[in-house]
Amino acid sequence: MLNVKQICAAVTGLLLSSSAAWSATCADLEKQGLTYENMKSTLSSVVSLDNGGLGFPMWLTLVDGSGIICNVTNSLSASQDVTADIWLGSRNISAQKANAANAFSTGDLALSTANLYTATQPSGSLYGLQASNPIDPTLSYGGSAVRFGAKNDPLKGKRIGGINVFGGGLALYNSAKQKVGAIGVSGDTSCTDHVVAWKVRELLAGGAFAVKNVPAGVSPGNNDAMIQDIVKDNGIGNQASLSGFGHPTCLHNPGPGVNAGSIYGAVQ
Repeated sequence: MLNVKQICAAVTGLLLSSSAAWSATCADLEKQGLTYENMKSTLSSVVSLDNGGLGFPMWLTLVDGSGIICNVTNSLSASQDVTADIWLGSRNISAQKANAANAFSTGDLALSTANLYTATQPSGSLYGLQASNPIDPTLSYGGSAVRFGAKNDPLKGKRIGGINVFGGGLALYNSAKQKVGAIGVSGDTSCTDHVVAWKVRELLAGGAFAVKNVPAGVSPGNNDAMIQDIVKDNGIGNQASLSGFGHPTCLHNPGPGVNAGSIYGAVQ
């Protein structure tokens, strides 16, 4: 029979394991290298590459496992104006994408926001999903614009919700294949948003959250890559995805820098 000391030790171990499996917090993610500075420098380095699309500056949002926003940053330089030199509306969109990728990915299956596109179209099995968890405007539009994208962005520490169903949102998994949060990228075409998010995830914290950690997915590579397999259905003009998880192609996609396809998360 177990004595009191052994029972207490067993209960303590159970509680610790349960809390560890529950959700990674922003503090946990920062300890693992997902700092504001790391996110800013990684995003800026990726945006400087050829990612297809329009070559515009980008927003990047990180949420923890419960959907709380840990950081919001962008690729602007210190001399650029956040209200004039980047799509201002994409700040909230990046947060929506991070929330959606986190909310609809699990420890068993990763779904990028790009994977949600087809099923949420009219007559799709998830039609209306994008309206199911609306963004909280009282939180998402608060604060001074001079703080947008800064280390003290007004969104930081808030859970604003929101669902977005085009490219740019990816869940984050650690080396144990545990979901610990998600990132959302916005500011260019939706295909380029996905490509940039994919490259950023590969580089963040020295590759600690790279696609190799994804437990499973719906793409041919068994991960959360964008699938570009939408075709005209029977010549009558309706669009159909052969896989059921397809996403449209975009302007200048793929570009010269993304021809490798699945390497950057876009499968054609």
